[in-house]
Amino acid sequence: MRLTATFWVQAYLARLRLEGIPAFVVAHGDDTAGAVLVKLNTLDGQACAFQRAFDLTSGERRWMVLAEGDEAEVDRAVGRQRGFDPDLWVIEVEDRGGRHLLDAPGLA
Repeated sequence: MRLTATFWVQAYLARLRLEGIPAFVVAHGDDTAGAVLVKLNTLDGQACAFQRAFDLTSGERRWMVLAEGDEAEVDRAVGRQRGFDPDLWVIEVEDRGGRHLLDAPGLA
């Protein structure tokens, strides 16, 4: 059984809050089956966007980098993805240390 997108997003935001990491929903996707994209803003003009993708080598779904570098470039990449998928959730995480918790147990 898979979790709904809304449930996963709320759990993720709660985990970030527990660690004192600010995050907010930029785009609210489909409540049930919307894909989730996470943008990490390091507050220095740089950013990185992560998306879940199927890893052919392991057969698992993993968080992989969609785009990274200049924040404006990452924002354009996120905008392109939203153009392809209107059901896409976009969560923006702000952390100078680059913490996103996507590799934490329970979030993979």
